[in-house]
Amino acid sequence: MSINKLKEIISNSNNIVFFGGAGVSTESGIPDFRSSNGLFNQKLNQTFTPEQLVSHTFFIRYPEDFFDFYRDKLIYQDAKPNDAHISLAKLENMGKLKAVVTQNIDGLHQIAGSKNVYELHGSVHRNYCMKCHAFYDVNFIVNSKGVPKCTKCGGTVKPDVVLYEESLNEDTIDGAVNAISKADTLIIGGTSLMVYPASGLIQYFKGKHLVLINKSSTSYDNLAEVVINENIGETLRKVLE
Repeated sequence: MSINKLKEIISNSNNIVFFGGAGVSTESGIPDFRSSNGLFNQKLNQTFTPEQLVSHTFFIRYPEDFFDFYRDKLIYQDAKPNDAHISLAKLENMGKLKAVVTQNIDGLHQIAGSKNVYELHGSVHRNYCMKCHAFYDVNFIVNSKGVPKCTKCGGTVKPDVVLYEESLNEDTIDGAVNAISKADTLIIGGTSLMVYPASGLIQYFKGKHLVLINKSSTSYDNLAEVVINENIGETLRKVLE
């Protein structure tokens, strides 16, 4: 029933925006960051939450440990786009989907073929020297040892990923807000909507159809026209069949 309703909404919409979280990538084998509980760091003899390990403070204070964790837990080079990424790229190609707003840093939307993607938390595929701003790709980080250093000036190469305690990129936020505020349909998927600014962005939606696709219920379910508690990849694939 909900699938048919969603099909109908999509066929009648020409300005859809998709807003997604970690659940979009779990079907590609990338674990939800929050579910990897406290991690014990033997060298520092201390237990850290994932949030602490990817905080600006930790990056500055323990750069080697930061990069050990980052390479191990945040880069998934073998991950391939799943049905969700592929379906969204198809919708964009059809001219129906105008933008993807994502909290993920894996770049899978672009690999699937999506063009207009606002990456709220940055991307593992972009890395810049903190001194001379030279660009480095993900392979440079993966193949480096310890703290990656710029081959041009020797500065530390930092992933273009928004760490805890850092502010989001204003242009990205503006683009996302602009897209959401113009949309006639907003499809939210794979996110519990607990994390700011995700929850804040919904307030800009003034369109007709709000759709939520998430395995568990969210605090916004009562506002949505359609709520589907299923795998997002499977759901979107069925809608496009």
